[in-house]
Amino acid sequence: MGSPRIHPDTIDDVRQRADIVDIVSEQVVLKKQGKDFVGLCPFHDDKSPSFSVSPAKQFYYCFSCGAGGNAFKFLMELNQRSFADVVLDLARRYQVPVKTTEPEQQQALQRKLTLREQLYEIVAVAAKFYQHALYQPDGAQALTYLLDQRQLTRDTIEHFMLGYAPEGWQTLYGYLVEQKHYPVKLVEQAGLIVPRKEGTGYYDRFRDRLMVPIYDAQNRLIGFGGRGLAADAKPKYLNSPETELFDKGKTLYGLDKAKAAIAKADRAIVVEGYFDVIALHAAGITNAVASLGTALNAGQVKQLLRYTDSKQIIFNFDADAAGIQAAERGIGEVADMAYRGDVQLRILNMPDGKDPDDYLRLHTAEEYIALADSAPLWLDWQISKLVCDRDLKQADQFQQASQFVVDLLSDIANADTRTHYIRHCAEIFSQGDGRIVPLLAENLLAQVRRKRRTPGDKSHQTKSNEVQILNRSFLEEAEAALLRIYIHSPEHRETIITGLETRDLGFSFSHHRAVWRMVTELTQADRPDAVASADAQGPSLLETLRNFAAESTGPLSLVHHLLYLEEKTRLDVLRAPLVIRAAIACLEKNMCEKRYRLLLNLWSDSDFDASPEKHSQYQKQIMAEKTRIAQLEKERSIDFADLASIPWVQP
Repeated sequence: MGSPRIHPDTIDDVRQRADIVDIVSEQVVLKKQGKDFVGLCPFHDDKSPSFSVSPAKQFYYCFSCGAGGNAFKFLMELNQRSFADVVLDLARRYQVPVKTTEPEQQQALQRKLTLREQLYEIVAVAAKFYQHALYQPDGAQALTYLLDQRQLTRDTIEHFMLGYAPEGWQTLYGYLVEQKHYPVKLVEQAGLIVPRKEGTGYYDRFRDRLMVPIYDAQNRLIGFGGRGLAADAKPKYLNSPETELFDKGKTLYGLDKAKAAIAKADRAIVVEGYFDVIALHAAGITNAVASLGTALNAGQVKQLLRYTDSKQIIFNFDADAAGIQAAERGIGEVADMAYRGDVQLRILNMPDGKDPDDYLRLHTAEEYIALADSAPLWLDWQISKLVCDRDLKQADQFQQASQFVVDLLSDIANADTRTHYIRHCAEIFSQGDGRIVPLLAENLLAQVRRKRRTPGDKSHQTKSNEVQILNRSFLEEAEAALLRIYIHSPEHRETIITGLETRDLGFSFSHHRAVWRMVTELTQADRPDAVASADAQGPSLLETLRNFAAESTGPLSLVHHLLYLEEKTRLDVLRAPLVIRAAIACLEKNMCEKRYRLLLNLWSDSDFDASPEKHSQYQKQIMAEKTRIAQLEKERSIDFADLASIPWVQP
């Protein structure tokens, strides 16, 4: 039996009920701007808000990367999920009854629908079980640990739903499977019980552990972290395994409670453990999260960057050797992002080797915030650590430090930032002698330049590649301009069709070819009378394309930028006659250049002595193509002086 197909009525009902602002705002910090909302695009490394969400149209669009669509498309692209799965999730969320096109498959669909729902329910029931167990006689040690050693209040314990897993081998198993009658396979899929290696049966994954529930960014309970209470407990911390709900590489502990505070403070604090997060939140510092025992990865950082405009993330680790190693390990993939300037990464090492939990028992929240405010940037922290570890008066250590700095600075993408740090390091290496700072800076600069230089002489190849890339860019933009004008300006459609047909031209890029076929079919472009009247019948071409693109993963998903106009592209549509002329010339020039290269190859491969006439013919054709290419190059370049002849356009 194939997978059930969702009835169109259900899809329409979900589409009507789902609010794109609510859905997008769970992942992106949105700010009101006129009738719409704007924020940083979650689909690329956005430097400034270019992501727009329209409540009226129920569409989103990024003016930088071109991503766009409706609520379905947003969740499909962001979470790499299928259309059907997204519709089913939203149907549950908005309590829309689900129908299928084949009644006999309704039961199969319900089973699929409820799998994740049942897992969410099972982990929620387990959390309640652990909470209850914390206040029973068996949980006395765990409760005492929280109240006395961690100095948490009962309100904080309740807020974070902390609990206790009894030490029996089948205590939770008995409760969930034997009392609550949940299917044993589902309890296993939730990561709560483990099949025995020998014989049959199951045992509890978490035993005699303090239990910390873990939520995703949408406030759904997905797993647990368990801290062993016995002195010899191994491992000390045990997380839920990877399940249908829980992926520790994509999860940040505390993000569900920290999102709003991160947006308000415009920065996120990343600490090492659950109890550091809990202690900070209890002290009123609620923009703190923790990774789950793994190095922070780029995906987790991008989650945090959705909530902060400044892109500031503070890593808070202990100041001792172990803490420094943890900081270096925890940075992981984030180092590359910091080099590129995609994240403003700062390092906060606590004094006296304390972690945030220990520090806040002796100091106020204001003192902690002051430390966070003064936390150095990651590069400054690296350089400072380097200086502390070496005696710069010793020649060998000076050389090691110099080489380390060159390696460090050569990876910085921004030239101004490199210059700043070269000067900064020169001042450190001068050891107070200002007279030699310029000499040291010049020497460091020369080494950094050599380090960054590509090995070998590839200048000719690089130039050739750049020319090809530039030509391809011109061609792609020319094709996009023709499609954009065709879509937004019905009165110029026949001009475009005539221009292409007269010169026997087509689109080179596959996604442009697919869109051209679609738009010409929709407007019945082969009949001149239909071109003028197409948009007068039913939905406009633009509206139809936007509806298709909203849920498409095909060619239309690559050309969202054609369906929305910004300042420059709106101007291109206004000056359509000039742009069409230039774009058609660009397409013909590309075709002539292909013929020119082919003729050159034929000419060079031909034998002049054996066939002088063919050789001469190739030469004439080559010269003709060369002349035509020069003419088309002039035609391709829009003469902006011509704009004066268009009264509604200001040059």
